[in-house]
Amino acid sequence: MMACPFIVVDNCKEEIKYYRDVLGGEINILRKQGDEVLNADLHLGGVTIKFGDTQAARPSLKGDYVRVFLKIETEEAFRHIYGQFAAGGHINTDVYEAPFNGLLAVVTDRNGVCWVLSYYRE
Repeated sequence: MMACPFIVVDNCKEEIKYYRDVLGGEINILRKQGDEVLNADLHLGGVTIKFGDTQAARPSLKGDYVRVFLKIETEEAFRHIYGQFAAGGHINTDVYEAPFNGLLAVVTDRNGVCWVLSYYRE
């Protein structure tokens, strides 16, 4: 069994590029209709985040029901991702020193996706 986050966005063709620019990784377009991208995957090492366009997924509402947890390898990468998501998004919980000897923050990006960002110091 495998579980992957599935994120629904308006304009999947452009938004998948936004997430690749923030997180890195490689895009795999799964389904198109003309020039529109209906479904795509973003591969980040051993993890895949799945994306669907609102045309294909037909969500009933945007909501804060699911959060995507990211364990980030370096403090530099943590701060970069945090800054990118915060720009045009909303900071739910600003960066703070977590009890596990690391950093934690919660940010909702420009698409309404809530990310729990974590960095664990060695």
